[in-house]
Amino acid sequence: MGSKYLLEIGVEELPARFINGALNQLKENTEKMLEDERIEYASMETYATPRRLVLIIHELCEKQLTLKETIKGPARKIAYDDEGNPTKALQGFMRGQGISIEQTFLDEYNGEEYVYANVVKEGKDTFIVLSNNMAAIIKSIVFPKSMKWGGKNLRFARPIRWIVSILNDKVVPFELEGIKVDKITKGHRFLGSDRIEINSVEEYFNKLEENYVLVDQNKRREIIKYGSERLAKEKGGNVLFDKDLLDEVTYIVEYPTPIIGRIEDEYLSLPEEVIITPMKEHLRFFPVVNDKNRLLPYFITVRNGNEEHIEMVIKGNEKVLGARLEDAKFFYYDDIKNPLEDYVEKLKKIVFQEKLGTLYDKTVRIQELAKKIGDYLEVGEETQKNIERAAYLSKADLVTKMVDEFTELQGRMGMEYAKHAGENEIVSTAIYEQYLPRFADDELPTTTAGSILSIADKLDTIAGSFAIGIQPTGSQDPYGLRRQALGIINIILDKRLNLALGELIDSALYIFVEELGLVFDYSSVKNEILDFFNGRIKNLFSDIGIRYDIINGVISTGIDNVYDLKIRADKLNQYLEEDGLTEVLFTFNRVINLAEKSISTEVKRDLLVEEEEIELYEAFNDIEEKVLNCLDKKEYDKALEQFIGLKGPVDKFFEHVMVMVEEDDLRENRLSLLGKISETMLLICDLSKLVK
Repeated sequence: MGSKYLLEIGVEELPARFINGALNQLKENTEKMLEDERIEYASMETYATPRRLVLIIHELCEKQLTLKETIKGPARKIAYDDEGNPTKALQGFMRGQGISIEQTFLDEYNGEEYVYANVVKEGKDTFIVLSNNMAAIIKSIVFPKSMKWGGKNLRFARPIRWIVSILNDKVVPFELEGIKVDKITKGHRFLGSDRIEINSVEEYFNKLEENYVLVDQNKRREIIKYGSERLAKEKGGNVLFDKDLLDEVTYIVEYPTPIIGRIEDEYLSLPEEVIITPMKEHLRFFPVVNDKNRLLPYFITVRNGNEEHIEMVIKGNEKVLGARLEDAKFFYYDDIKNPLEDYVEKLKKIVFQEKLGTLYDKTVRIQELAKKIGDYLEVGEETQKNIERAAYLSKADLVTKMVDEFTELQGRMGMEYAKHAGENEIVSTAIYEQYLPRFADDELPTTTAGSILSIADKLDTIAGSFAIGIQPTGSQDPYGLRRQALGIINIILDKRLNLALGELIDSALYIFVEELGLVFDYSSVKNEILDFFNGRIKNLFSDIGIRYDIINGVISTGIDNVYDLKIRADKLNQYLEEDGLTEVLFTFNRVINLAEKSISTEVKRDLLVEEEEIELYEAFNDIEEKVLNCLDKKEYDKALEQFIGLKGPVDKFFEHVMVMVEEDDLRENRLSLLGKISETMLLICDLSKLVK
């Protein structure tokens, strides 16, 4: 049975959002170290509380694996002098490998003799390897924000106050900026001991639990989840869980005790989001709802401790929430003194982006772009009016007191204030839906007006940012352009909108030129934006299981209708899974390669002299109209099937007809025939991108 190793990095409270990333790095970096050091183990686990990062390795081998390898040294001609004695080159090789001359031998490599040695490296004790490496493992953890403290050179998210490092029952020491490494840990800050001696890895979890610390975050999460659900059901409701919030609460407590509090009746007349947002975003409370998802006058919060004096804790939380809701109540009733449209003028004083104007300027651009999208999609007159009205009011809530205090409510308050001012349901909903989707797996707009407004808003931001040279680079994306581009793509696919990205981008960029007089390299910026969208399309298609070569094949057609590309990719993906194209890829790759040399796709019938080229010409003419009809119906699999029927005539053409003949007219005519075939094929998919 192997050994167990425990590493606990004791810190001041870590930000919850940093913890998962730190645990991943701790595990991955340790796995790599053990692999490099040739130490085998059975499994590895990581845990965390706000005050500690924990690594446990099970069934560690006691030593590194013995390494036997043949090492190549210097060439014979420089390894020995004229008298056959070892030169400095050979002596250095032997010294570096810790071997004698008797352990070397000669062998040939690429026609020349070299000195070789069979080297056996005995494994070091795992205890020593861990002692030599764990400081570097801790230093390798990188956080979004780090700090220094106490004159140390080490950077970490929060100051490290203690380190536990134990192999079975022995401390594994290492030097880390003078921080003490031993077997002493700390319990809960208020309920536990600040000096707990861990004499073996086996007793670690129990000793900490006795001191009100549940090290296993999964156990804490379950206690929070099921304890909260039990309390809510006692009041006839259900907890409105949010995964991110549940994860955050899990990482801000060490000993969770869910408790339930009450919302004062005077606040229940406020819009639900006005109540829920301060609860979730500012106080980390979970709302309680009925079976119809309507808010009940209760909330769940999680105490970092036991049930002692629980009534006092509940009253304190109710008081804190009451203060927040009192502010929200004041803001709400003050905001609705004026209709939403009265706030539009105030947008002229708020800068959206220095080079892209104010929020009012953005409003004007969104109006114009949304109208163009509506015209492109041929929406009805009433829908177009709703789109224009929603666009005009879209940013008005950003200058209200409520949104100024609770920025998370942008769009949501715009919808509520629009309804209060008498705007119709479509306009009000579209104001909220302009921001959807806000994150991965978020809801999408449900209305046509909301979908178009969302596309217009996001595309305006993307086009403007690229026009002034603010593009995402590496991990940097300050304006969230990747997320916004994915939002546009998902809306198009969800609503099955036939929109050409190139035309949309043209419209967005043209408005910047007309409205702001912005100067930029129009063609270059447009191509950059198209490439940017193609990158997002590739990632999205790949995530849903479409083969990478099919993705490349359909995008290489130059078609920029996202919905069309998705249908095309889906059907080809299914077709290839069932039938395969192994036998035809080579044939059509030859067509494409030669077609690149053509200067025309006009084929002259009278210049076709060989039987095989006439046969190919007629075979293509026979399927061309069928292929185009299939394309019109978006039956891309059937179009491809028709095209694959050309394989026989194409193979015979290449076997019997010389394309690159000396006669200019014959050569160009044959290239034109291949060019016409290639051009039509590219309306389906670039077969040259497909792989076996």
